[in-house]
Amino acid sequence: MKQVYICHDTVTGIYSALYDAWKESRNREAGIELRGKTQQQLFCEYRIVEECEKKVPAVQRMIKRYMGYNTYWDFYLAILSDDNEKGDAVFRTMQEARRIADSTRIMDHLGCPAVAKVFELSRRVSNEAHIYKEVIRFRELENGVLFSEISPRTKILACIAEHFADRFPLENWMIYDKTHKAFLAHRAGAECRLICGEELNKESASRISANQKEYEELWKAFFESIAVKERENPKLQRTHLPKRYRREMTEFS
Repeated sequence: MKQVYICHDTVTGIYSALYDAWKESRNREAGIELRGKTQQQLFCEYRIVEECEKKVPAVQRMIKRYMGYNTYWDFYLAILSDDNEKGDAVFRTMQEARRIADSTRIMDHLGCPAVAKVFELSRRVSNEAHIYKEVIRFRELENGVLFSEISPRTKILACIAEHFADRFPLENWMIYDKTHKAFLAHRAGAECRLICGEELNKESASRISANQKEYEELWKAFFESIAVKERENPKLQRTHLPKRYRREMTEFS
């Protein structure tokens, strides 16, 4: 009977499911599904995974040792995606790696559907993170904190943390992911922290400083002044910057 492991849609939850599935069912048919998104099937035994932080580094070490760091990074990015089958795809890719001579080359085996799916999800998250590094706009609040809101499809906060920590190491800043209700917070001179499950105080977030209002007007004026009306090409603009990324950008607000 096929064993199906049910876990939360979190990095810890999926790694815990991978740990249990690999330990108990790596040599037989098994699968991983997300809580609340499970489709019941016949001849399957369902089991709720117990999340444990200690399981995460154990799985990570195993992946890095036998499949390489690049594969580990592809797995990690795929887990941050918005696909309901991501955990199952990663587990099946791990199983496939045992069948080839050089397991460090597993991501080259794109003929395997699971490997192809992990590759696709990894690129999707990586591409979205790259775009948000360019389009994120901060605004200064009354308390001096630089604040930004974004609406990504995938969980990219961990992917962009190092980029903005390097750019603003001596600033207090915060990025709020409205889609997944998560914060990326940075205190001046310290490391970033990822905070999940907290609600945004909209009143505090709307209190921008006087300087911010002035700079917003200056930026919008600059944005309008450099545009050449006769050369406007909305279709080309959407190709380089889709409309869904413009919602939180100052120049489009």
